[in-house]
Amino acid sequence: MTGQAQRRRGRRRDHDNADGVTQRIKQQPFQLHRRILEPTRVVSDDELEAIHQASLAVLRDIGIDVLHPGARNLLLDAGCTVSIDDERVRFDPEMVLDYVSSAPAEFTLHARNPAHTVQVGGDNVVFSAVASPPNVSDAAGGRRTGNLADFQNLVRLSQHLNAVQVHAGYPVEPGDVHASVRHLHAISDLCLLSDKAVNAYSLGAERNRDALEILRIAHQLTQDQVDEHTIIYSVINTSSPLRLDLPMCAGIIEYASRNQALVITPFTLAGAMAPVTIAGAVVQQNAEALAGMCLAQVVRRGAPLLYGGFTSNVDMKSGSPAFGTPEFMQAAMLGGQLARRYGVPYRSSNVNAANAVDAQAGYESVFSLWGAVMGGANLVLHGAGWLEGGLKASFEKMVLDADLISMVATFLQPVVVDEATMALEAIAEVGPGGHFFGVQHTMDRYRDAFFSPMVSDWRNFETWQDAGSPTADQKTAELVRQLLTEYEPPPIDDAVKAEIDDFVGRRVAEGGVETDF
Repeated sequence: MTGQAQRRRGRRRDHDNADGVTQRIKQQPFQLHRRILEPTRVVSDDELEAIHQASLAVLRDIGIDVLHPGARNLLLDAGCTVSIDDERVRFDPEMVLDYVSSAPAEFTLHARNPAHTVQVGGDNVVFSAVASPPNVSDAAGGRRTGNLADFQNLVRLSQHLNAVQVHAGYPVEPGDVHASVRHLHAISDLCLLSDKAVNAYSLGAERNRDALEILRIAHQLTQDQVDEHTIIYSVINTSSPLRLDLPMCAGIIEYASRNQALVITPFTLAGAMAPVTIAGAVVQQNAEALAGMCLAQVVRRGAPLLYGGFTSNVDMKSGSPAFGTPEFMQAAMLGGQLARRYGVPYRSSNVNAANAVDAQAGYESVFSLWGAVMGGANLVLHGAGWLEGGLKASFEKMVLDADLISMVATFLQPVVVDEATMALEAIAEVGPGGHFFGVQHTMDRYRDAFFSPMVSDWRNFETWQDAGSPTADQKTAELVRQLLTEYEPPPIDDAVKAEIDDFVGRRVAEGGVETDF
């Protein structure tokens, strides 16, 4: 069935409300967001410089363990000092700054559908779906281990929700697919069930190459054209404290060499894998991020990358990670200041530690989003669907977060101040003691006057009670069901699909990849 026929079918199904058919859920259109406000600064220029210099001292005097021999050799040739008897690499500060300065301030991340291509960097803000939880939940089935069916439905939901602009990886880990071939099925599903930009995990060089080949086929590019188009991005997590492991180094080498984007993200939890103070944790975060960015630019100068901030704190009574905290906001904003100092795009996250779609989930996500957006993030990972500190992907939370993202998008729109918007004629027409509901100024604008939410319920108590007193988790559960019903697969040429299927089938028959690194 063609995309045009699918769209006709959707209109027939959803638009006959007079006959009792449910109307299609109204969403804001897919759009590119630009930050109109200056990012928030949480430390002075002198304090920022002190953190910068302390990070360079860590790289020079303590160093980073780099477990990949090829990466160590590249850094040695670039001017680093490599210990003979271990894997410790020490970095010359001037060399680090020289290489990091060659990273682009902005780049284009191409989607299979050009309408979903995004700009990363500058004052652009991009939101992703959740990625990597081992578990999944919804109102109907409760909490369960991640599986392929739920993975596919979360991809469908991410595709249909306009607030989600890119994928961040697997929205839940499809644990019922063997690890040797999981990436083949997951990446091909991301390409076939969605036409938004794709993230691939860096879990070994073969997986990197397989994912890029599937994306190359989906985009119908030659091998040379791949090097000219950033069609995939990958998160590189340092193993804090102060270590770059084998698969992460392999990811940097594989993708930087092909001009694909890397999000260099230390996972620094204050009090656990980093000093307990925010300043100390961010010093370590910054040192690890600079080391990873430097390696990427050693591989290929000008390769696109992002500075990733993911510093948060832990509950010192239990050791559990805490997200959406004031400390997380401070670290997110401070990371943004550092990224701007180096002139590279910045990644933050919409995260929380709540176990259910409840008030805690809402307010911690608002804190995280505010810290990310006002901290200057260009890419907000886990933008929709993260729950339980990242251990669970939630269908209902994805819908709730889509509303939050849409609210942020509306907030980012400039306030228009001109003769028409200042409405002096309307004020004069109404005069003292009147109302503006029926004046022409309101009637001309009422449909677009305010953000129209999917989840928020702005009825008075009596009408809300008459409707059955729906709570947020109940309403989002109903929205999930309807959104999945509305989902339509994005069009793709039959020959392209067949080529992807052939490649995946061949690689599966070969056994995929070794599951040991």
